[in-house]
Order: sequence, then C-alpha cells, then structure tokens
Amino acid sequence: ILRAAKKVFVARGLSGSRMQDIGDEAGINKALLHYYFRNKEKLFETIFAELFSGLFPRVKNIFESDLSLFDKIERFCSEYIDYILQNPHAPIFVLNEIHQRPEWFAKKALKGGIVNVDRLIEQITSEIKAGRIIPISPIQLIMNMLSLCIFPFIGKPLLVSVMGIGEPAFLSLMEARKKEIPAFIIGSIKK
Repeated sequence: ILRAAKKVFVARGLSGSRMQDIGDEAGINKALLHYYFRNKEKLFETIFAELFSGLFPRVKNIFESDLSLFDKIERFCSEYIDYILQNPHAPIFVLNEIHQRPEWFAKKALKGGIVNVDRLIEQITSEIKAGRIIPISPIQLIMNMLSLCIFPFIGKPLLVSVMGIGEPAFLSLMEARKKEIPAFIIGSIKK
C-alpha cells in the first residue's frame, strides 16, 4: 500500500490523488485501503514522513551542529544532493505540495521543529559581525544554497533535451556539484 501510495502521491500530489487510484495501484479494493488508512490525508502524511525521514534529520543535524559555517555549507550541499539523487522525484513533489498547501508544509517541515534555521541564521550574522564573510542576508544565503542544489533536478528535462545531457553525464555533473556549489558559495562570501 505504501509503495503504491508513494507512486501515486509523487505523480499527482495530494489534491490530484484519489484513494481509488492508490487502491488500484496496490491491487486492493478501496475498503481494504480505508481499513488500514482512514483517509487520504493520513496516508499522505505517512508517505511524506517516510519520504523525508532521511533528509530532514540530516539537515537539522547539520544546521544545529557546532561545525563552522563553511563546513555546514559543504556538508549541506553534499547531503542534499545525495538525498535527491536517491529520491529524484522529491523536489517536484515538495514544490507541488508547497504551492498547494504552503501552511501545512511550513507547519510539518519547518515550524514543527523538523528543520530549524534559527541557529544557522545566527551563525551567519555572527560571521558577518566578525568580518569573516561579506555582509549578506542570511535568508539570501540559505536560498542560494537550496536553489543551487535543487535547480538541476527540477530543470533536468530541460538540461537533458537542450544540452543533450544523458543520465550518466547528469549523474557525474551532480556528483561534481557537491564540491562546486560550496566552493562557489564560499568564494562569493569569504573575505
């Protein structure tokens, strides 16, 4: 059931999925599906938690660690790209859900304590005050890290068709990005 639900939710999102679709995918009737999961929202939350249980704790540990800011940037980029390589549909899934239900996503992923950026923001501010990095909005820096990591996966169809990049080359580029992104970001903010 969970495998079928993940496939349906990732392809269609919560609003575009029906319990009947999940039952059909799992090869069971809708009554049995409702026996195990009362409603679509409960099943969705189970899939969401399963899908991101490997990412959010890692990101939280990085952001809340005692690592230097530069080490955090390096570790975040590497961990994030590794996660997406293992879960290539996750970025589109998350973006769709953020657009469909931003309050729910923020409550579950951010406000619910799964990922807290306050300590990272404080660290960035401290590094600016100490003169180790140029003045930059902490939010802009975090958005830069996220967007540089996630865009190639969201834009993969465009990269593949326009630039003629095949799967092996794409994977190789993503492995290289684990080092390229931190080097680029650190080089742009380091004094």
